[in-house]
Amino acid sequence: MSHSPPSTAATLARSAAGTGHVPTRTTWAPSLRDAFDHRANGLSLMRLALAVVVAISHGLENGFGWQPSVNGTQIGVLAVDGFFVISGYLMVSSWNRLADVRRYAWHRALRIAPAFWLCLVVTALVIAPVAAMLSERPPLSVFTAASEPAWRYVTVNAALQINQFGIAGLGGPHSDGVINGSLWTLFYEALCYFAVAALGLLGLLRRRTWLVAAATLALWVGLVASAAGLVTLPADNLPHLLFVFMLGALAALYAHRLPMHPLLALGAGLLTLVAMLTLEDYRTVGAVGFAYVCLWLMTVIRRPQLSWDLSYGTYIWHWPIQVLLVLLGATALGPVGFTTLSIVIALGVAALSWRFVERPALAFKSARWVSPRKG
Repeated sequence: MSHSPPSTAATLARSAAGTGHVPTRTTWAPSLRDAFDHRANGLSLMRLALAVVVAISHGLENGFGWQPSVNGTQIGVLAVDGFFVISGYLMVSSWNRLADVRRYAWHRALRIAPAFWLCLVVTALVIAPVAAMLSERPPLSVFTAASEPAWRYVTVNAALQINQFGIAGLGGPHSDGVINGSLWTLFYEALCYFAVAALGLLGLLRRRTWLVAAATLALWVGLVASAAGLVTLPADNLPHLLFVFMLGALAALYAHRLPMHPLLALGAGLLTLVAMLTLEDYRTVGAVGFAYVCLWLMTVIRRPQLSWDLSYGTYIWHWPIQVLLVLLGATALGPVGFTTLSIVIALGVAALSWRFVERPALAFKSARWVSPRKG
């Protein structure tokens, strides 16, 4: 047996598979690789908490016209960044575990597409007509509307990129005609998945990982230069979301070297808070700190381990539910009552989505065509 230091790829593969390995402590704290248990963790709870934070933020926006923020940084945006950090870590680990582009792409598609497509169809065929009736309009008018008809909502959004945000101008007074303002991030999530696949096919997730770090550093320099007015980046969310995603990806690549300690988490949290209080875009300074806090929480939140993953369903369904509640007059319950009611209903719908759509879809992860028998 070789006694040479294990490669990054081998380290990640063992970690992702949950097999035994020699602990790799840094000088004074356990590494992320050893602190995070890929099999026994509270990630489902953590992601559900992030989805609920997004739902609260959107509930206050849809119901009352404002979002909770710290010096312009919306709390909901912070929660979305948390999703992308965690996703970056998990996707790199997934690639190194599967080591096959077909299986990787198939797994990602099964996780996102079925529930997303159902959400589009139900929104167009059920939610929009109900919203029309609550707005004292004929329910079938949503299909014949000259602008943003319901049928088009499904067809032009089916490929994840949201090209039509509303249906026939329906919505409450604060939703700006948007029938579901949560779905747009899924397209950027998918682009990040493609980025991982591209890096994996180039071999950069197993060898020369420093090039990934260099590319992430270059992206950060671009964001800082843009914030300083020195360069102009495309008016798009991709650079910002890709950056926080890549921070999670780098954590996976260097998990054996990244120390996990509560004092570091405290310092990272303070850095994030200072960045939020002093900068227009907290990410230029605080994203690294926020990413570390997310990663540290991954290692300390181990219970409860939820068998039903309700985070995705809660995330994609809460907005249209809130639109209907606004039209029903539920804002009379006040901010706390309204957001609580919308989240309870969203959790119920998410449970149905997990039981009858998401979990059955994931059962096809090992389909024969994508995992052919050897020999």
